[in-house]
Amino acid sequence: MAYDKKAIHFGGGNIGRGFVAEFLHNSGYEVVFVDVMDSIIEALQKQSSYKVTEIGEDGEREFTIDHYRAINSKHEMDKVIQEIASADVVTCAVGPNILKFVAEPVAKAIEARTLDYPLAVIACENAINATTTWRGFIEGHLSEETKKNIQSKARFANSAIDRIVPQQEPDAGLNVKIEKFFEWCVESPPFDNGGNKPAIKGVHYVEDLEPYIERKLFTVNTSHATAAYYGHQAKLTYIHEVLHDKKLHDIVRDAVRETAHLIVNKHGVSIEEQNDYVDQIIDRISNHILKDNVERVGRAPLRKLSRKERFIGPAAQLAERGEKVDALLGAVEQAYRFQNVEGDEESAELAKILKENSAEDVVTKVNGIEKDHPLYERLVPIVKKVQESSKL
Repeated sequence: MAYDKKAIHFGGGNIGRGFVAEFLHNSGYEVVFVDVMDSIIEALQKQSSYKVTEIGEDGEREFTIDHYRAINSKHEMDKVIQEIASADVVTCAVGPNILKFVAEPVAKAIEARTLDYPLAVIACENAINATTTWRGFIEGHLSEETKKNIQSKARFANSAIDRIVPQQEPDAGLNVKIEKFFEWCVESPPFDNGGNKPAIKGVHYVEDLEPYIERKLFTVNTSHATAAYYGHQAKLTYIHEVLHDKKLHDIVRDAVRETAHLIVNKHGVSIEEQNDYVDQIIDRISNHILKDNVERVGRAPLRKLSRKERFIGPAAQLAERGEKVDALLGAVEQAYRFQNVEGDEESAELAKILKENSAEDVVTKVNGIEKDHPLYERLVPIVKKVQESSKL
C-alpha cells in the first residue's frame, strides 16, 4: 500500500493506537502520533510496528500497524506544528477535558498552512460535538483574518466513535487488544464545497450526526457506565459479571429502556430498530472475552455525571418531556457513590465536592442542572442520600 497521505493524531493511548490509527493506517495514511507521555512516545519511536488484536466470540484476528512516526509535543512543539500544517487530517483521542490543551498547535498550523486544500479536523472523543468544542479552543488562537477565511484552511467535522477497548495485559507494551465491533460516524456537510472529505475505510459519513451520537452515547455509554457503577457497589471485578447477574442485568436494561424511549421519539428511529440496537449493545458488554474491568469503565465520574453526558443528558431531555427517568436516576446515585477509587483522581474530587457542598450546590455544580429544571427536584434528594451514607 502506498502511504501517500498524512494524518496527525493527538493521543498515543489504546483508542488512538488501536482504533483511530488502525483505520488511518488501513486507508493509506502515514500516522504521526503526538503525545506528552514520554514512555509512549519513546516506545513508538523505538518500535517500527505494533500489533492490534481484534477479539470477538468467534476468536481473534491479529494484524500489524506500521508506517508511523511519533513526536513528544512537550519537547518538540514546533515540529508538531510543521507536521499538522502539511497534513491531510488531524484527529485526537485525548479525553474531552484535554481538548483545550491540544488547540494551540492546531491553530498555529492552520495559520501556517500553504496547501491548496483545507485540513480535516476530527475529534474522536466520547462526547457530543467534541470537534465543535475543539474548534472553539482552536479559534481562540486564530487571527481574525484566518477566522474569516477558515473554510479554505480547515474543515471541522464532529464524529461518533464506538468500540470497546478493554483492560490491557500488563506486559502488552504498544500492542492493543480491541473489540471486533466498531462504528465511526462522521458528519459530511462540513466537507461540502471543496472540503476534501478524507477517504478513511470504515468511516460512515452521515448528513446529520446527532441521532448517531445520542444513540451511541445514551445506549453504549449509559449501559456500560450503569453496569460499572452498580458492579462497583456489588464488589464485582468485570462488566460481564454484572450482566450475568439477573437482578443487575435487569437494572441495566431498565436504564437503556428509558434512553431508547428518547431516541425513538426524538429521532424517529423505529422501536424495533432501537430494541435490536440495545440487544446488540447488551450482548457486546456481556462478552466475557473482553474482561472489561468495572473500575476502568467507571473512572472519571465527574465527567460522566455532567450535563451533556450519558446519565444527565438523556434524563434531562426525558424529564422535560414528562417521561420516566427512575432507572437513570438509580444509575446517577451509584455514580455518586463511586468515590475515592484507587487510581482515579475524579473519584477523589467527587468525594471532596460531596463533603464540602450542599446537595443543591452539588446538583448545580456537578450535574449542571438549575433550580427551574424538572430534574432538579429529583436529583437533590439523591445527592442528600449519598452524602448521609458517606458520613456513616
